[in-house]
Amino acid sequence: MPKMKSHSGSKKRFRFTATGKAKRKHSHKNHILTKKNADRVRKLRGTTIVSEPDQKRIDALLPHGRP
Repeated sequence: MPKMKSHSGSKKRFRFTATGKAKRKHSHKNHILTKKNADRVRKLRGTTIVSEPDQKRIDALLPHGRP
């Protein structure tokens, strides 16, 4: 049986908390920031926890990722 492989793109985009939940960056903060007001850009800082349906999808992509 072949080795289980992690999804390379997902490895770069997600980190895991101590309890095993996936963290992700907010979207829409890379470019064209001049038309977005300061409050909007400030709220996009930092990370957030992935939603529960997406968490199942990430678990399939990263079988070795959870602690």
